Amino acid sequence: MPHIIVKLWPGRTEEQKADLSSKITEASKDAINASDSSISVAIEEIPKERWKEKVYDPEIIGKKELLYKKPGYAPSE
Repeated sequence: MPHIIVKLWPGRTEEQKADLSSKITEASKDAINASDSSISVAIEEIPKERWKEKVYDPEIIGKKELLYKKPGYAPSE
């Protein structure tokens, strides 16, 4: 614990995704005093044209009470 899932548009390099994972891991260790061995990070690429259907509607709008950081955008149809 924790298992962190990052969803983003495709286009980042493997190096960028590894760097993001490392920074999320370090921030998690600092913020909640988790051990490195207890943290897992997954990165899921979601195509732009499926973002609203796969992420925005079900996970942002559908679970807005769980958001600690809300996005500053609304997707176009």
